[in-house]
Amino acid sequence: MGENKVVITDTSCFILLTKIDALDVLKELFTTVFTTPEIAEEFGDPLPEWVIVKPVTNRKTFHSYLGKVDRGEASALVLADEIHADLLVIDDMKARKFAQKIGFTLKGTLGLLIMARQEGVITELRPYLGRVQRTNFRVAKSLIEQCLRIVGER
Repeated sequence: MGENKVVITDTSCFILLTKIDALDVLKELFTTVFTTPEIAEEFGDPLPEWVIVKPVTNRKTFHSYLGKVDRGEASALVLADEIHADLLVIDDMKARKFAQKIGFTLKGTLGLLIMARQEGVITELRPYLGRVQRTNFRVAKSLIEQCLRIVGER
């Protein structure tokens, strides 16, 4: 287990990890996995029992983020601040830029898979990236190659 103990994930992370049959990677990497009711609703399917769905209390900040990012991302950002999460997982580029601008530590789902490989949760990254490429998740071939280089699978 790495230094990150508490994570908040956005809808796209749940969707992609489910599509590639890797949702348990979250449970293996982190002590606690949080999300918000907005994200759970966007996801649509029941989440595993180990995902804690927690509503945000700072509705004023939540509403101020709307328009800059979608409801799920806004709720994830506010919750990350409220519970002092170690990491936030967001894939949408606009939302990532906004989150970085206001000071959050974040990764995308591919970064999470890299972390899983580096920490021994998965033994090879390539099969997971192959499954990602067979979904409708848009990812450049150059990014796939960069991910493989990072973990030494070239």
